[in-house]
Amino acid sequence: MFMADIAGVRVLYTGDYSREEDCHLCAAEILQFSLYFNSEKMAKTIRRLAEKTPEVSEIVSGFLVKKAFTYQIMALDDLHVFSQLSIENISQRITISYSGAFGILKHRLKQIFESVESLPDEESEGPAFRVHERLTVKYESEKHISLHWRSDPISVMVSDSVIISILLILILITSYCLQLVVK
Repeated sequence: MFMADIAGVRVLYTGDYSREEDCHLCAAEILQFSLYFNSEKMAKTIRRLAEKTPEVSEIVSGFLVKKAFTYQIMALDDLHVFSQLSIENISQRITISYSGAFGILKHRLKQIFESVESLPDEESEGPAFRVHERLTVKYESEKHISLHWRSDPISVMVSDSVIISILLILILITSYCLQLVVK
């Protein structure tokens, strides 16, 4: 398909490679137009967030919900009102085989983390401590310890690093015992 301008008359040629006669159409007059897009977005605060008008440059935190071409910001507690979603806290637990001294583990974790605090025996059944105010390490038996934490990104990072530390301690203990056996 191409357009030819012959003696001021524009003709649109559609060559369809068939045996039928070629079809010549006069070109349509097309008016030029422009579209302008505004890059600003406005979101309406609803329910709890709308109770108080925020000050200029005050940060408003919540969920941004897009419905059709409108945006709404709502508080976490209001999510169930506008959707079928609900918020749940997930507690995670892992039991690890650990035959080393519990005090060594606590000492090594104190070297890594700013905050390692012992828990009173009333709160836990045996010796336990809390790491970074997010993860609880409990002494279960002579061969097991357990880690407990709520599922959020920071707690998961802390639990991952504690698990790696425990595994490294076990590797060091095993390699030391192997050196003693070889000698």
